Amino acid sequence: MSPYLRKPGMEARDFSRVRLHKEAASKGMEKEKLKEWIEAFIKERNTCALATASSDFVRCTPIEYNYLDGAIYLFSEGGLKFIGLKENKYVSLAIYDAYDGFGNLKGLQVQGKAEMIEPFSPEYIKLLDHKKIPVENMKKLPKPMNLIKVIPESYDLLDSQLKQEGYDIRQHLDL
Repeated sequence: MSPYLRKPGMEARDFSRVRLHKEAASKGMEKEKLKEWIEAFIKERNTCALATASSDFVRCTPIEYNYLDGAIYLFSEGGLKFIGLKENKYVSLAIYDAYDGFGNLKGLQVQGKAEMIEPFSPEYIKLLDHKKIPVENMKKLPKPMNLIKVIPESYDLLDSQLKQEGYDIRQHLDL
């Protein structure tokens, strides 16, 4: 019987232990090479699912992102995700490809800390420039777009292609 199958009386934390034990025994990629692989994965895509939470409230929002200087930036008009961000700066986001068979899995989970970037600050303008949005256009809006910056703290990559490179398809990277 697979250790991942639920046994009577098995709690969620038991699943975590099994996963950590399996990861410890897997063939890990060198840290710098894994970081490059992850950055390429992020740069090849532009949409993620951003999860925010506070006490008994959880929200997961599909949203476009930009990756710049090691951080993930998200412009947003507003929404329920800000309920979680107001009380809890820790977020999770998932970037993934559509399922195309078990031998072609590609997904990335990012754990990190979010911060709000002040509208029209140098960092905000840098993102506008990156997206080729004229500052004047943003200033014409009734209210400037919110800019969320996610500073990644860890990554969990699932990529079937890693097996061809001689590595386990699951890789973890702490920053």
